[in-house]
Amino acid sequence: MKKPVGLIPRLGATAARAGLDWFLFALLGMIVLAYLWPQFGVDREPVSLGDVAGYGVMLVFFFYGLRLSPDKLKSGLKSWRLHLVVQASTFILFPLLILPLHVFFEGTSYELLWLGTFYLAALPSTVSSSVVMVSIAGGNIPAAIFNASVSSLVGVLITPLWMGLFLSASSESFDMGSVMGKLVLQVIVPVALGIVLHKYLGAFAEQHKKRMRYFDQVIILSIVYTSFCDSFARNMFSSFSATDIVLLGVAVLALFFLVYGITSVFSRLLGFSSADTITTVFCGSKKSLVHGTVMSKVLFPDANMVGIVLLPIMMYHALQLLIASVIAQAKARKTDLVGANK
Repeated sequence: MKKPVGLIPRLGATAARAGLDWFLFALLGMIVLAYLWPQFGVDREPVSLGDVAGYGVMLVFFFYGLRLSPDKLKSGLKSWRLHLVVQASTFILFPLLILPLHVFFEGTSYELLWLGTFYLAALPSTVSSSVVMVSIAGGNIPAAIFNASVSSLVGVLITPLWMGLFLSASSESFDMGSVMGKLVLQVIVPVALGIVLHKYLGAFAEQHKKRMRYFDQVIILSIVYTSFCDSFARNMFSSFSATDIVLLGVAVLALFFLVYGITSVFSRLLGFSSADTITTVFCGSKKSLVHGTVMSKVLFPDANMVGIVLLPIMMYHALQLLIASVIAQAKARKTDLVGANK
């Protein structure tokens, strides 16, 4: 197969492999559709799209558990220092970088954007694009698979705990016990059931994982559409200008580079090999749009605020794929050059 020539074609091919193709444009399309036609996403008759998306969330996590191999998770425990750095970056470093900024936004019209950014910071790492980028750059692929999988499982518990610090204080309707009950029913039980059935249906799930991924994406699109419908119907974005949105994009991009740089420094200090360093920086700097959208159905009781809360993770998702694609390709070319000179 002929390789694409030129920077733009190479970036396009890499982005497509990472999932940055029709789906990103579909996400933007859902926002435009919600702006033009919000009532369909708000109405509960003849069918509530929000309820349909809620049931879809359960299937998304069931299919995820079905594809998780307990044997692979056990074998991945060997590189414990690498795993520790990645998980600490995902669930401690990210939130601690955003947490101190709350004092500057508390009580202002931008507090919801800060809450969305903190939600982004509390989310687990993404699975598919992390593994793809590590593979392209020549990193430790088994460790990438292990970390991405474990991150998704741990995030089910850690993300609600971080968010509970602010949601319980800012919303009278937020009930942590109720949220945890929904998480158990909609997330933990489906994942556990999938893992139990992996022995019997795991091969089938792997064989049809592309179709399952399409199902995941459809559910995400439905959640994005209904969330923005609620927000647009209640004029939740009226207080934000185009400049505010651009500055938000700059902020999440700066967050990516800051975490990428910190994880790079720690990798050098701990004496990681080149392959382990690649795995650490890519897995430790990624955030999952899938978990962000589906968990928002459970965590945020006020439906009209979800559209704003999801903005940072949607922007981060697109930017992390674009920037990580460029970095992965550069590392791959460097590795090829070193190998050719030996």
